[in-house]
Amino acid sequence: MTDTTALTEHLAHLTRMLDDLSDVVARQDREIERLKTRVEMLSQREAQREADATGAVVLGDERPPHY
Repeated sequence: MTDTTALTEHLAHLTRMLDDLSDVVARQDREIERLKTRVEMLSQREAQREADATGAVVLGDERPPHY
């Protein structure tokens, strides 16, 4: 195998790896955006729940009503 052939094969391999990594990064970016949207929605829902709360304080050692 000549040096040119070896370099060409190596370059092709690196190009393929770069394409694969680019696909992974793009997929992760979409997933991060989806998760950020979900967290924002949950944060808004929790803020609304707190705003609608009756003002009662929930204590950590308080027994649930079914006891």
